[in-house]
Amino acid sequence: MNSSVKITPTLKLLQLIVFASIILYFGKPIFVPISFSLLISFILYPICQALEKKGVPRGLAIGFNLLWLSALLGLIVYLLFYQFGRFINDWPALKQKLSFAYHELQHYIFIKTGVTLPEQDNWLKQTISQSSGNVFKFLKTFIYNAAINVVLLILIPILSGLILYSRERWVKVLYMLLPNLEHQEIRNILKESIHAYYNFIKGMGTVYIVVAILNCIGLIILGIPHAILFGCIASVLTFIPYVGILVASLLPITISWLTFDSIWYPIGVIVIFTIVQYLEANVIFPLAVSSRLSLNTFITIVVILVGGLLWGAAGMILFIPFIGIIKLIADRSEKLAGLSMLLGNGKIHP
Repeated sequence: MNSSVKITPTLKLLQLIVFASIILYFGKPIFVPISFSLLISFILYPICQALEKKGVPRGLAIGFNLLWLSALLGLIVYLLFYQFGRFINDWPALKQKLSFAYHELQHYIFIKTGVTLPEQDNWLKQTISQSSGNVFKFLKTFIYNAAINVVLLILIPILSGLILYSRERWVKVLYMLLPNLEHQEIRNILKESIHAYYNFIKGMGTVYIVVAILNCIGLIILGIPHAILFGCIASVLTFIPYVGILVASLLPITISWLTFDSIWYPIGVIVIFTIVQYLEANVIFPLAVSSRLSLNTFITIVVILVGGLLWGAAGMILFIPFIGIIKLIADRSEKLAGLSMLLGNGKIHP
């Protein structure tokens, strides 16, 4: 007897989600650089188009934009390394205080448990010896990832330039891939997608700048050394929900404790970062990013978590504008009205 299994729309949707997740996860080495290249090309397209209208050759306009963007990123990296260099200069004094704190901790453990100082030193040496293999693996992985990132830093601008230079070809490819849509409709979606990417970058830039300023002001008022370095690092790590701010706070908490020998300064650092994190999650980020892409806050947070699960830190950055573009397409289709309502932040009238 023949039996047929009826595939419901819900089952089809689940299958699509599973297959798409598998493709995105295993295709990460290819999709991530291409996505960043598209992101950069979308951002630079309006400027390139304006220069070309003034008679500047396309290749020269693209090269000029990639040059100033690279110079801006290089300046930011230089400033961070400059602040880090100042931190390294103070390391000998911090090392002495850390050594003093370590010996005090050893005496405290001896008083409470009776474990002698040589026994504690031997245990520490054995622990370090046993973990040396893991440290070597970590360094090997770190060097490999660093080499990959250097290659991507060179490759991504090249891909962005090629996308911008041959943009008409890619539009024609879209015409062929989407024969059911009119050419004008595809062009409108592309224009709105470019606008969404631009708004996303503008919003994220606003988030980083505002959070960095608030962090630095709070740490400077508290008197924490290298407040600008710690404030900027904490700002950059805010794209990792909850975990990022915890990681960023460990170093200033330690430095404040070693510098002032008081528990109140580390508590002050925790209070400052907690307040800024609350403002970033509930006020700054929704206003600067979610509202610009017309995404509701819940979907934004879920997308960040899913992007991090599939693509790591890159996914946390790239998946939000992807969902913004999907919403643009859903807004134009009656069949996708439910998806548009799910992703959007508009008010629903009963």
